[in-house]
Amino acid sequence: MTLGFLNYAVSPFLLTGAWLALQIAAVAMVAGLLLGLGLALLRLSRNPVVSGAAWCYIWVIRGTPLLLQLVFIFDVLPAVGLTFGTFTTAVIGFSLNEAAFTAEIIRGGIVSVNRSQSVAATALGMPPFLTLRRIVLPQAMRAILPGLANQTISLIKGTSIASVIFVNELTFRAEQIVSQNFKFFQVFTSAALIYLAMTSAVALAQLAIERHFDFMRDPDRTALGWLRTRLGLPVRRAAPGRAEVKREPLPALIADICRDVATTAATPVVATTAAKQVVVCRNVQKSYGAREVLKSIDLTVDAGEVVVIMGPSGSGKSTLLRLINHLEPLDWGEITVHGAYVGYERAPGGGVRPTGRLAQARAAARIGMVFQHFNLFDHMTALQNVIEAPVTVYRRPPGQARDIALRLLAAVGLGRHADHLPHRLSGGQQQRVAIARALAVSPRVMLFDEPTSALDPELVGEVLAVIRGLAEAGMTMIIVTHEVRFARDVADRVVFMDEGVIVEQGPPEAVLDQPAQERTRRFLRMMSREEEAAVA
Repeated sequence: MTLGFLNYAVSPFLLTGAWLALQIAAVAMVAGLLLGLGLALLRLSRNPVVSGAAWCYIWVIRGTPLLLQLVFIFDVLPAVGLTFGTFTTAVIGFSLNEAAFTAEIIRGGIVSVNRSQSVAATALGMPPFLTLRRIVLPQAMRAILPGLANQTISLIKGTSIASVIFVNELTFRAEQIVSQNFKFFQVFTSAALIYLAMTSAVALAQLAIERHFDFMRDPDRTALGWLRTRLGLPVRRAAPGRAEVKREPLPALIADICRDVATTAATPVVATTAAKQVVVCRNVQKSYGAREVLKSIDLTVDAGEVVVIMGPSGSGKSTLLRLINHLEPLDWGEITVHGAYVGYERAPGGGVRPTGRLAQARAAARIGMVFQHFNLFDHMTALQNVIEAPVTVYRRPPGQARDIALRLLAAVGLGRHADHLPHRLSGGQQQRVAIARALAVSPRVMLFDEPTSALDPELVGEVLAVIRGLAEAGMTMIIVTHEVRFARDVADRVVFMDEGVIVEQGPPEAVLDQPAQERTRRFLRMMSREEEAAVA
């Protein structure tokens, strides 16, 4: 009995069928993945026609049996002049079927990635497909891989259905043997063992690939790590020590890395009416549905000026920052950065309209943006976060980008943390990495969207110290914050906003110490009480 099992399990006749099944599965899975990725992106399109067409395809394919799909391709299509061989029919049928299922698996993985990751990449000037390839898909793989592995295993087993169109694969060959010797148990058990061997290889590959993409994995929590810990051995070989980078004064470093802006800008800088004007907002209006967020905002920021925007939540402060970098579209008005529109052009009838080269326009504008919740790329180390945009967007040589990144990280006090992933850093450290990442693109202007509001009080000081260093360097900055003391220290001008309008603006000593408007006084009294409570 045992020898019988072995004879059939290593039978060239059955193994040839298994090889044919693997060929069908491999080709169909690759084609299905490519088609599925395309379908997933179509499903995520904001165009309802495109998204609806992709959904209809998935609905039809998932809702009809694969066997009938194969019969349709093999028997019905010849009537309209499309004739395929049995192997080709199987590959086409399985590929089209897999595309529908993998599309939803991939789409699920993509939407599982926090949208802040895409927003951060967009703010750095990364175009959509570069963002997808470099930022979204590597993080989505943790969610995608289990589903894809299941589909691959199901596909290998499902190739037996191809026997209905006379594909001479493993199951079909097993049936041929049984029809001659009637040894059902031995033959089919051997075929099952061959299937198990093939699917086990997929399962092992899944484990290896998941390990590669699991950036959250703790080495001492793996089975090997647990064993090494119990034996008193190091969990992993220590990486070679990184040479300590000398910490430079931030003002001098900023002047150095920003020196090449004019020569490396993606598009020429257009002169403004007044050469010192960097950001100019005229009659800016923005609504979300019936809610009017910004109402005819006029604001000018000069070169080297630090403008702090304050106001209650919902007053439109963050929205204004996002409009400057064109992370949100304008409803009306215009915004220029160094005299150039960021992703707009003047419309013939007046006003502005979006252009088709938004990513390039963001890159050319050289606007650094730091977010409230850091928005570091979770799968990249601190060093990789800082290097990413200079290399992939601005085509800076990797070695040069790495040197600048190390200098920046050292300047913000994180030279020893360059190889740490974000989840290994404190909130204050993550925000300092985010500042270094924004500075690495040699920005003309820096936007800070409440950079300390997500931090514990004891971590606020380390971030504010870096921003003070930027102010000393003469960096043009627009900072949205509730930190009254910080605003008094660094701001050249304080702008107070409420209900979508600029209530008043002026030097810190005027707006913060002697506000002219009751709304400003009420807000400052509230912030003063909160600061006193925090100290207590």
